[in-house]
Amino acid sequence: METKKKDIRALTKEQLREFFVSQGDKAFRGNQVYEWLWQKSAHSFEGMTNISKTTREMLENNFVINHIKVDQMQRSNDGTIKNAVRLHDDLVVESVLIPTETRTTACVSSQVGCSLDCRFCATARLKRMRNLNPDEIYDQVVAIDNESRLYFDRPLSNIVFMGMGEPLMNYNNVLKAIDMITSSEGLGMSPRRITVSTSGVPKMIKKMADDEVKFKLAVSLHSAIDATRTSIMPFNATFPLSDLRKALEYWYDKTKSRITYEYVVWKGINDTQKDADALVDFCRFAPSKVNLIEYNPIADGEFQQANDKALNLYINTLERHGITVTVRRSRGKDIDAACGQLANKQ
Repeated sequence: METKKKDIRALTKEQLREFFVSQGDKAFRGNQVYEWLWQKSAHSFEGMTNISKTTREMLENNFVINHIKVDQMQRSNDGTIKNAVRLHDDLVVESVLIPTETRTTACVSSQVGCSLDCRFCATARLKRMRNLNPDEIYDQVVAIDNESRLYFDRPLSNIVFMGMGEPLMNYNNVLKAIDMITSSEGLGMSPRRITVSTSGVPKMIKKMADDEVKFKLAVSLHSAIDATRTSIMPFNATFPLSDLRKALEYWYDKTKSRITYEYVVWKGINDTQKDADALVDFCRFAPSKVNLIEYNPIADGEFQQANDKALNLYINTLERHGITVTVRRSRGKDIDAACGQLANKQ
């Protein structure tokens, strides 16, 4: 029976160095291969041109590089690009490049499907099939950086973990991916340009604070009233707002980092003064920013975007209490690339 080859990118640099020593080679050869795998994003051993043919063949016999493949790229009328990314086991996730005048942002996925059950999100209707590996997350960023350079003549400037999946349910792999993205041996991006968005997993928010992460935190909130939030995000029954609030207080005490709240206002669900006042009460304990997000309908039309009067009610209430608020218009709606629409529709 043929032994399954190990994915070489699961090895640390030190493990690669030890492997080469065990093969009677020099340890520095591991450094060379590591650079090819991460900084240069090599897709094959054959392309590692400063390594001898014999060594490349030896690597080929022992390892694989489970690189992603951009199966399909769609471009929106507004310039947004959506990638359907095929993984080594033929599963597919989606990632998005969002351009503006001043920046290009990668929206990346962390899971195939999602384990949470937000009723307004297309991804939540897919069962969670597995977590993404660190290299699969990293590869999405590399692909979007290449597209940013090709189509917009500038490198990728920002990353948001707002694609498919709940990042904090794949915490260790997300952290490893960010470590490589920010490392000088990887992409060398600043962690302050990275935002991890969570639906709210209290114990993992506390763990992030204990781990002293340097990236930014966003919370997909959508209601500060438990009954309302549970009706649209049923997992809130397990992770209620009181627990989320305590975790966020802990986060702020540890990090002193401003918290961003992502918030959609829906017609007949959370569009009243009571809802806006509850949001103010929830987020006033620490410096915060509220992004009011335009809703992107999914197939059944159960949820509808609230009118401008309701949006203005929120804006006025938040500003009156000194809370920063912005309205985020969605990008890429015509190719189902906007927030909440990622569902592998090929």
